[in-house]
Amino acid sequence: MIAVLDYGAGNLRSVQNTLDAIGAQYKIVRDRAGLERASKILLPGVGHFGQMMRAIDQLDIRGTLKERIAAGVPFFGICLGLQALFQRSAEALAVEGLSVLAGSVERFPASARVPHMGWNTVALVRPARLLEGLATESYLYFANSYYVPLCEATAASCTYALPFTAVLEAGNIFGVQFHPEKSGSAGLKIVRRFIEL
Repeated sequence: MIAVLDYGAGNLRSVQNTLDAIGAQYKIVRDRAGLERASKILLPGVGHFGQMMRAIDQLDIRGTLKERIAAGVPFFGICLGLQALFQRSAEALAVEGLSVLAGSVERFPASARVPHMGWNTVALVRPARLLEGLATESYLYFANSYYVPLCEATAASCTYALPFTAVLEAGNIFGVQFHPEKSGSAGLKIVRRFIEL
């Protein structure tokens, strides 16, 4: 069972529509029991890093989420869901992320117009399972003022003022900075790849 974590994110319905469109079997979960039963976990994300992490703590699922990821359960973070994997974010320096991966989420430089909003392409840094079968010049929809710098887990990058992590893969951990649920057929293919892994 794929668990879609509902912490109050505004794009939950869009993610559900995408999963319905590809015929995926899933369940919306808001508690530890739901995460413990999951064979895969999907964390959608829009909004503010601090609010998201506080919501996760209010649901008392931070520990379970980290335990399930550490146990090898495939995890897919979308946008803020990818950023949550790291230790901290410039958006809310006093709030700890999941700290599954080392590093910090940064804000685009003052010279860049934020948010980075609209369609952009990504460039492979190394083979990416999520992008297998996707056309090289596929456009994907971004909406972010903060970004994950290039790191060991980066599988594909995007450039907006500077190169940043667009697709992340590290063992059973997957994440995308763009919104596949708003990226048309290319986004559907990416979500289907995660489901089929």
